[in-house]
Amino acid sequence: MTIRILIADDHQIVRQGLRILLEKEPDMRVVAEADDGRATVRLVREISPEVVIMDVAMPDLNGIEATRQIVAEFPKIKVIALSMYADQRFVLNMLKAGASGYLLKDCAFEELTRAIRLVMAHKTYLSPGVTDIVVKDYTSGNNSGKPSVFSTLSPREREVLQLMAEGKSTSQIAGLLHVSVKTIETHRQQVMHKLNIHSVAELTKYALREGLTFLET
Repeated sequence: MTIRILIADDHQIVRQGLRILLEKEPDMRVVAEADDGRATVRLVREISPEVVIMDVAMPDLNGIEATRQIVAEFPKIKVIALSMYADQRFVLNMLKAGASGYLLKDCAFEELTRAIRLVMAHKTYLSPGVTDIVVKDYTSGNNSGKPSVFSTLSPREREVLQLMAEGKSTSQIAGLLHVSVKTIETHRQQVMHKLNIHSVAELTKYALREGLTFLET
């Protein structure tokens, strides 16, 4: 059996390197590549890969939101996060979104292939560097009480906020999300009201701080 893999990363050199290495494995084949979260979701719908290797920090639609959409629509598809970020926000929110694994980009290639085979066997794989984060969250009961963007905003509001922070206009966002300009204006007002933030500059800072978007990915 050949495992069909989609690579999602906004750096072409990363995608090319992973493709070359993965296709040397006799039981793996890269069937597609994507450079942002929205393209990843579209390709998943078109070609139905078995595993998606997902960068967390991507433009247009970040890896957490893309994972949430993919797993909700295709629960049998396995998503493995491959990220340079070991921050608690990204690890826990990727897992809550439905990822079956989380690896750091400084891992050995053998760790990635092992993770792919494990998730295909319906197991979860975490890099040693992020295991402590999950354990600490579990043992603490996650009682920080500090609200996050993922608990405060709806999925669509998070999408709108990311696109706003990346400099997209209201009409551009409406086109990307296939809704009316008025709908986007309503979402924007709701986001500002919920966050008690009333300027695009402050919204951008908030989106960066919460990991919805990144200055460099």
